[in-house]
Amino acid sequence: MSVGLLDADIFGPSLPVLFGFHDELPVGQNGPIPVEKFGVKAMSIGFLIESGQPLIWRGPLVNKALEQLLKDTQWGHLDVLFLDLPPGTGDVQLTLAQKYRMTGAIVVTTPQDIALSDVRRGAIMFKTVNVPVLGVIENMSYYRCSHCGDLSHPFGKGGGEREAQDLNLPLLGQLPLDPRTREQADAGCPSSWPIREVKPRRLTSPYGRKYPN
Repeated sequence: MSVGLLDADIFGPSLPVLFGFHDELPVGQNGPIPVEKFGVKAMSIGFLIESGQPLIWRGPLVNKALEQLLKDTQWGHLDVLFLDLPPGTGDVQLTLAQKYRMTGAIVVTTPQDIALSDVRRGAIMFKTVNVPVLGVIENMSYYRCSHCGDLSHPFGKGGGEREAQDLNLPLLGQLPLDPRTREQADAGCPSSWPIREVKPRRLTSPYGRKYPN
């Protein structure tokens, strides 16, 4: 399966860190070529600007940038494209829901009430604009001590499960709070992938040109 991932958080792009790619991505004549790593074709505004450079843009510019990343990126063939959205129910979410046919949305939360209220609003918004909500994932669900094995719930217990029930949605999973996740994310290597593979490679463009690493 060919999988694409678009970082739709224009103001706080995280893929450059998660994918261990900190160089500025050259743009070809026909649009940017996504970085491919871990079998995923990835694109982020963070690949196209200097590292650490803030984007001081208003809504219309943000929407335009997002649409350009979607349309101009030379994705090639994809079976599925995941969009990592920023929190909330702002311009980015509404633009995508109104202009594109999305298969569905997955809402991610932590167990505490302050996060659950945002998740509730997001799920209701997607339902209102006729985007199916596929389920809820609870992140930082619990912590298991690496020394004694005791289980604790620093952010509360079962909040994501209760919210899923209230919204009549399936709970898709509960992810632990694990220091290894943080360490491997900072190292640009996801937890499910061996750390030895660290260098992203360029794709060959559909026009036969190769872009250098």
